[in-house]
Amino acid sequence: MADSSFDVVSKVDKMEADNAVNQAHKEVEQRYDFKNVGASIAWSGETVLMKANSEERVKAILDVLESKLIKRGISLKSLDAGEPFASGKEYRIEAKLKEGIDQENAKKVTKLIRDEGPKSVKAQIQGDEVRVSSKSRDDLQSTIALLKGADLEVDLQFINFR
Repeated sequence: MADSSFDVVSKVDKMEADNAVNQAHKEVEQRYDFKNVGASIAWSGETVLMKANSEERVKAILDVLESKLIKRGISLKSLDAGEPFASGKEYRIEAKLKEGIDQENAKKVTKLIRDEGPKSVKAQIQGDEVRVSSKSRDDLQSTIALLKGADLEVDLQFINFR
């Protein structure tokens, strides 16, 4: 019998992220505490740019965005928000959505599978994802459970289970 396998990836649904930013924009436009403080949130290329006239306000906009991402099912592990910085008379925060598993985290995933996973399971890094294979589908299921329970810095999804 051929090996069964699945891929471990870290992807963000662009449409859901776009919807979350649009909802955050609407809330920022309507909320009373954001009136007359130059508060805004919008896409700027691949980053989300938040602006306001004080550091507290721009952090509040980030809070709104985080709540909208959670409601849309996007993990906050995928959000890489910088620190507030002054730009002229306003404060800004730039946030990126992380796509793919970087080499360091991919090595952590493969090491975790090697150390704590079933012995028949093999993991290999393929670009920005990890392919996990084994003869036993039950071992693969337990490996998924192991990875879901692990506290890693990336949001993991499991695709192509064959």
